[in-house]
Amino acid sequence: MKVHVNRKPVEVSGEALGTRLIDFLREELDLTGTKYSCGIGVCGSCTVLVDRKAVRSCRLEVRDVLDKKVLTIEGMLRPDGSLHPLQQAFLDAGAVQCGYCTPGMILTAHALLLRHPAPTREEIRSALRNNLCRCTGYQQIVEAVERAAPFYRK
Repeated sequence: MKVHVNRKPVEVSGEALGTRLIDFLREELDLTGTKYSCGIGVCGSCTVLVDRKAVRSCRLEVRDVLDKKVLTIEGMLRPDGSLHPLQQAFLDAGAVQCGYCTPGMILTAHALLLRHPAPTREEIRSALRNNLCRCTGYQQIVEAVERAAPFYRK
């Protein structure tokens, strides 16, 4: 049994099938960029992409992602180790303060931009509405997504 995490196949043992995806990513694969916060799928801090769709990893078990493609914030890095343009846009726009919500915000925005590379501000806000941030006031986050959008249109 396999899961594809950040473009690499990962063998999964039968005993891991009932493990929450967030725990598997953080504890078994040492991918700690995925943050644990509410544990009930409300805050968005644990967001990852599964087959290019933003999902809450605290609400899924490993069995739910067998033979699927999981992308974490670590997988956003470019092959040369540099930041993805969306990650860089978050830095450039000042959309990172404490940083706890940032991986989930970036992955949610990435899913939006993959399916809709020219979103309006309202569409960006709507896509991010279930990702909570206590630091930035959201304006910088919306600006970061707008800054990165042209990259997705290429």
